[in-house]
Amino acid sequence: MGVWGFAWWIRGILFRVEAQRRLVVVTQLQPITVIFSVAEDYLPQIQQQLNRGSRMPVDAFDHSQKKKLASGSLQTLDNQIDPTTGTIKIRAIFANQDSALFANQFVNARLQIDTEHGVTLVPPVAIQLNGQGAFVYVLQPDQTVAIRTVTVGTTDGNQTAVQGVNPGEVVATSNFDKLQDGVKVAVQNGANGTSQGNSP
Repeated sequence: MGVWGFAWWIRGILFRVEAQRRLVVVTQLQPITVIFSVAEDYLPQIQQQLNRGSRMPVDAFDHSQKKKLASGSLQTLDNQIDPTTGTIKIRAIFANQDSALFANQFVNARLQIDTEHGVTLVPPVAIQLNGQGAFVYVLQPDQTVAIRTVTVGTTDGNQTAVQGVNPGEVVATSNFDKLQDGVKVAVQNGANGTSQGNSP
C-alpha cells in the first residue's frame, strides 16, 4: 500500500504529513470564511466591482434569514461556473470576534454588489409577465387599475427596483386572476404603498 501525503497552511507555516492517517485537524474560527453560491448572471457585476477594488460587504444570516449573525467581505471567487446549477462559488471572510460562526454551520449569505440611488421599489409579487415582458397593475384616481409596462432591475429580499412606475403610485399585489385593464378595485393596506386587487 502506498503512502499518501497532504499539506495545509497554519499561520504561514507549511506542515507536511507523510502517513496513512491524519495527525491533527485544525479549524480556524477567527477569522472564519463562508463559502456560498450565486447565479452566474451576477458574475459580470461582481467582477466589475472587484476590478474597481471595491470591498463588497457580505452578511451572514441564520437559517430563517431573520437574524444577522455576522458581517464580512468578499474574499475570492471560484475559477469556474458549475454547469449543472449555473452558479459560481464565492468565499467571504468574517472576523468572527464574537464566535457567532462555527465550522460546518449553515448560514444564508447576502452579498451586496452595488447601491442604487433614486430608484422606485415595488414588491416582487406585484410584477407580472406576459408575452411583451414585465408589467404591473397601477391604481388610477377612479379606483380602476391600468397595466403599466416596467423594466425590472435588482431584487433584494422583498423589494425590486423598477422603471416605469412613479414614486407614490399604488400597485396591485394579489388577485391577479380577477384583474384586467380598467377593472375597479377596492384598496387594502394602502398605508404601506400596496393595493390588493379585488373583484369588481
